[in-house]
Formats: sequence, structure tokens, C-alpha cells
Amino acid sequence: MPDKLKTRIASALGCDVRTLQPVGGGCVADVRRGELADGRVVAVKWQGGTLALEGRMLTRLGKAGLPVPKIWHAEDDLLVMSWIEHGGTLDRDAEEHAADLIAHLHNQTSDTFGYEEDTVIGGLHQPNPQLPNWREFFRDHRLLYMANEAMRAERISSATFQRIETLAGRLETWIEDDIKPSLIHGDLWGGNVLSLPGRVTGFVDPAIYYADAEIELAFSTLFNTFGEKFFTRYEEYRPLRPGFFKARCELYNLYPLLVHVRLFGGDYVNTVEGTLSRFGC
Repeated sequence: MPDKLKTRIASALGCDVRTLQPVGGGCVADVRRGELADGRVVAVKWQGGTLALEGRMLTRLGKAGLPVPKIWHAEDDLLVMSWIEHGGTLDRDAEEHAADLIAHLHNQTSDTFGYEEDTVIGGLHQPNPQLPNWREFFRDHRLLYMANEAMRAERISSATFQRIETLAGRLETWIEDDIKPSLIHGDLWGGNVLSLPGRVTGFVDPAIYYADAEIELAFSTLFNTFGEKFFTRYEEYRPLRPGFFKARCELYNLYPLLVHVRLFGGDYVNTVEGTLSRFGC
């Protein structure tokens, strides 16, 4: 298959492929690093079913000012992009750079929440109807949608789903009415933030839509993507609303947790149930 893949890439780009080596990190599609005869170094994803969508999402983030791979070719089962150099973990300076970039991204606004098309997160469908009210969008198309998907996959019980329904009916306790839509990356865990010492070099694997920007910030705490340095710098541009760390951070993280429940089950179910208990549900 690698030889067939080389032939397909060469046909798509009009350039021979010298090398094509597998790399880690692909949970939805096979990922490889390639060197072309014209000197370009590329990242190749294949065998996924939504790679053209991924290319469109990356292009949108690039237009919003984020460093992202340049898209050379995009089909549903083949995505060829420029290779972004990276290595190691985010240092303090890179965290500040990330805050600069993410704050600028969150300043990109819309009249509605959602997006012009449905997207994906972790390979799962992510519905994006364009709605004017964030609380309604988060309730119906994030919390309840993914909870229902998890129940259909027999990852959670009907009793747990009912507890999520109870919480979803009380969101006005924690989420205000006057939230403004912000463009978000949507899947901001550490593996999707590429860096070298002192700077972020690129963002990959997006799940974009217009949202309350705080749902992005919350997700970044779930797997310790960013630390205090990031938040201190981010607040220089966009101060957090009262109650974020006290309640909304954990509330918003129910969505990515439910994504992980749908994909993996296991201890993520216990984490979701613990969160529901802390919110009195």
C-alpha cells in the first residue's frame, strides 16, 4: 500500500515522492511524513473519511491568523499538507505565544453559534446548526447530543443520561444570556498544539465552530494543555468572566468528557458521573 500511496500523492501533486515514513499520533487516519522530489516535506493523512473537511477547517483557521499546515491536496480519504517542525513540550514562552494566538482567534466573531457546516471531533460527527443562543446550542447540540450518542453506544446508562438531562435543564444557573460567538479550534489538547522552544509552530486536527470562547479554555485544562502562564497572558486580551474556574470550566468539560465516553467508555464515565454529582444532578 505505501507504494500505491506514493503513486497517488505523485499524481495529485505532480511530483514524485522520495520517502514516506509512518509517524505517531494518528487516531482517526494513518499519518506519514513524506519528502518530495522538489524538496517539499509533507504530512500525509489517509484512510480517514472526513479529511477534505479537515483541510477546510485548517484553511479557515489559517485565515483567522493561526499557524496551520498549508494544504496541498484534500480529498475525503487523502490529505497532503506542509510538514510543521515541532518537538518537546510547551515551555513558558510558547504558552504565552499560544495565548496571543488563541485570544486573536477568539476575537473572530459571528452573528450565530455553530458553523456553516457540521464538523467532527475525534472522528465523531459534531452538529453545528447556526443558532443565536449559546445556552440552547450547548444544551441541545453538545451536551444532550453527545450524551445520546454515548447511550446509543451503550457507554452510559439511561439513568446517567437522565441526570445529564436534568443538568441541561438548569444551565441558566451558570451560563448567561449575553454570550458572544467566538471562533474556536475545538480540540485544544496538547497533541494538537505543535511547538519548538519559545513558540508555537502550528495547530492541527481542529473541530471548529463558533462558541462561547470559555469552552475552549475549559478543554485546555482537561488534559493540562496550558498552565498559569497561558491564562495570565490570555486575560491581558480577554478577561475571564466571573465564575469560570468555579463552575463553568467543569460544566463545559462535560462535552469533551462525553466525547471520550462515546469513544472509550471506562473511567471517563466515572468522571462524568462525578461532575454531575458536584452540580447536584
